[in-house]
Amino acid sequence: MPSLRQTLVSTIACVSTVWATGINDFSCKSDGNPVVLLHGLGATYYEDLNFLQYWLQHEGYCTYAQTYGAYDGFPFVGGLKPIKESASEIADYIKEVSEKTGKDKVDLVGHSEGAFQSLYVPKFEEGVSEKIDKIVAIAPPTHATTFANIYKLAYLLGNTTREVVGDVLQTVGCGACDDLGPDGAAITRLNDGKPIVQDGNTVTIIASKLDELVTPPKTAFVHEDGVSNWWIQDTCPFDPVGHIGEAYDVNVWNLVKNALDSTPNRKFVCLAGSPGK
Repeated sequence: MPSLRQTLVSTIACVSTVWATGINDFSCKSDGNPVVLLHGLGATYYEDLNFLQYWLQHEGYCTYAQTYGAYDGFPFVGGLKPIKESASEIADYIKEVSEKTGKDKVDLVGHSEGAFQSLYVPKFEEGVSEKIDKIVAIAPPTHATTFANIYKLAYLLGNTTREVVGDVLQTVGCGACDDLGPDGAAITRLNDGKPIVQDGNTVTIIASKLDELVTPPKTAFVHEDGVSNWWIQDTCPFDPVGHIGEAYDVNVWNLVKNALDSTPNRKFVCLAGSPGK
């Protein structure tokens, strides 16, 4: 039997789809910035943040998304390529959205790896940061994640060096998994001692204390000027949402809207989430 949250999300998605302008509708008009959504590891543009995208369209935003980091011939799973390769794809897409919409500024909303990319791309991809206004990062593994302690398990099973674990991940085709783990190449590069947040960008990071995949959950936060760090439970204390569920959680959606509207203290009715997922 579906939970209250599942029923509610399904209902909202159906209603929102009626009002949605469609994915990548460059004829969409809005007073605000175009919003580019970046999916998580192993997801696609039509799965993960798709319900949030439709909801944002219903709220008056023009939204855009594409699958990044998928291997040729296998477009059904995105975000697998090394972070640096995917970052180049994302940068080109942001520039395309800015050009085709005629807007100087674009907002980014990312989940998981997509949230990490929302921080990484403006810092390292030329010509991107000046096109970005607001960044809303949902559960980014900013300072690395143990992926629910999978890295620790790998060491216990006999892989005694970080290099061996990385080699395994690269072999199975998940360069991003290697990049986002402890001492991963992308983690090291993002945390190089220079500011993560670029001039002119404002960042809101949204995380759950019960995130079971970006571990420990506090790894998401960035303690720099221009950053607002929000625990979901500080606003909605009884929401037990986990990592995957953050993309589908109506409370998270409202926090995203607050960030995009620059109204962080706007009140909304907190709804029950589902535990762990």
